[in-house]
Amino acid sequence: MPADVAVKICGLRASADVVAAAEAGARYVGFVFFPKSPRHLDVSEAAVLASHVPAGLCKVALTVNADNAMLDALVAAVPLDMLQLHGSETVARVAEVKARYGLPVMKAIGVGERGDLAQLDAYSGVADQILVDAKPPKGADLPGGNGLAFDWTLLQGRVWRCPWMLAGGLTPNNVAEAIARTGARQLDVSSGVESTSGVKDAALIHALVKAALEA
Repeated sequence: MPADVAVKICGLRASADVVAAAEAGARYVGFVFFPKSPRHLDVSEAAVLASHVPAGLCKVALTVNADNAMLDALVAAVPLDMLQLHGSETVARVAEVKARYGLPVMKAIGVGERGDLAQLDAYSGVADQILVDAKPPKGADLPGGNGLAFDWTLLQGRVWRCPWMLAGGLTPNNVAEAIARTGARQLDVSSGVESTSGVKDAALIHALVKAALEA
């Protein structure tokens, strides 16, 4: 795998998860701030966990329709490198968050069919990165981390104005196919490296990154 391909391990909850991600060769680690998620952290937990992240790993905070009060508290307490907006935030809200906090912003977009791709074009003009994820099932509690993939052929030949990351149902067994079908240079994985919901598995983290490196 060329050196410009990067893996993000999201939903880390323990210092051992951080160690596993770093040792495996991940380039990003993600912390989830969404109470409905089994991967949710409170701000004080995240502040401690972030202190264990080695230099050079990008620390990303995943939020869902967070207001300024929540983001103010988060940014003040946790040494973050990027904010990930995983809700229904508008293009204007993305621009507002970028201006207010001075941090790079990644906007997640759910894709289920070709018509969803227009949103990627719109957000790529303002976000620093876009996360192309599987659209959650109707009525789902979680906007991501559901272990679902989408039709990767929808992304073939697509380019956007900012870097992008592929998410949704990635596992050690299918990551090579995902890279081949989409041309993704960045991958985001959460449930695909868990032994049970919300519990990361170091062996799976290493296996996934290794599979990506050998794709």
